[in-house]
Amino acid sequence: MSLSIQILWLFILAIPVACVAWTVTHEEVFREPREFCNKRSKECKTLIERKFFYLFTCEYCFSHYVTAFFLFLTHYKLLLDDWRGYIIAGFALVWIANVYMALFGLIRQGIKKEITEIKIMESNG
Repeated sequence: MSLSIQILWLFILAIPVACVAWTVTHEEVFREPREFCNKRSKECKTLIERKFFYLFTCEYCFSHYVTAFFLFLTHYKLLLDDWRGYIIAGFALVWIANVYMALFGLIRQGIKKEITEIKIMESNG
């Protein structure tokens, strides 16, 4: 696969990684399991249990596991055709996916701010 196709794959494959990681760690549809995991990540007695449950509450942490799933599913490798290509692809996908999630978070924050300002103006109007 040419380098330009590998880069294209990188930026496209990071989209579903970001989408899944964000949805599980932020959206309402997964609120109850996330609250359970958040509680367990603080109350479990062993470090391993606390860290396991924390993985489902942190988009950065969870994106590593989502990336591993997508690498297994697609066999995508970056730069090298052996196992090292998977390692490079994994870290690159996590990084790009987290850039996407950060941008999405900023956009959502701006939209929420505008909606709040409009509601305040309408109530004072």
